[in-house]
Amino acid sequence: MGIFSDNLFANDHIIVTGATGGIGYVTAMELLKTGAKVTACGRNEEKLNKLMQSAHYQSEGSRILIVAGDLNNPEDREKIVQEARTHFGEITGLVNAAGITGGDLVENIEENEIIHVMETNFTSQVMFSQLVYKEMKKERRGNIVNVSSLSGLRGTYGNTAYAGSKFALIGFTQSFALEAIEYGIRVNAVCPGFVDTEMARNILDKKAFRAGITYDEQLEAVQKDLPSGRITTPEEVASAILYLLSGASGNIVGESLKISGGSVMR
Repeated sequence: MGIFSDNLFANDHIIVTGATGGIGYVTAMELLKTGAKVTACGRNEEKLNKLMQSAHYQSEGSRILIVAGDLNNPEDREKIVQEARTHFGEITGLVNAAGITGGDLVENIEENEIIHVMETNFTSQVMFSQLVYKEMKKERRGNIVNVSSLSGLRGTYGNTAYAGSKFALIGFTQSFALEAIEYGIRVNAVCPGFVDTEMARNILDKKAFRAGITYDEQLEAVQKDLPSGRITTPEEVASAILYLLSGASGNIVGESLKISGGSVMR
């Protein structure tokens, strides 16, 4: 990225959830490049090991801890925080990047799918944040960034479950921010649109199938509708996250930073 100093987070220990996904993975690597100690967690051990290998390749392996776990499992949430605290000490930052897509038209959606999407994208985020928050309160400092979505700011066709979960995450961000700032802890969110990740590619592929067109044609149509003419890169989302974690955003509290390529303005 080139806009942050190599020691920006030299005194910080930051947990990144969803570190096996595109945004979480890149964010973890960018944090390592700026001096942070990083506890990276996710459900896919193979991808976590790949992240560890990448960190070692860049001579940053001593500052990363990987912990496999499912945030929907209370015991795994406890394990992640305990291992992070034991290995690197005080936790000064949290990036809630874990999440899944899912949903259907209201007339077709199954209750168990709604429950699963809400549990993964909202409930588990709140409960994990609660554990980290208790640790941060001891030192009366910290920064938390939730990865929501443009779907958390406006509804889209056939997107009830996912949009509902991301709207909920925005409400959580704002309410939590008011509580946490009393203890010197800032809570904010980023709201990207389509990002060049595996998750977004799968969504675009499904859209293309429903429309009877190719993936490339669907991607072209999406990008044509964006004022910037392209979808967002994971590195651009990571840059926004690092900004909100840093002192440069010191009086930004409870905000939802849009990364929309100009498609959503308000």
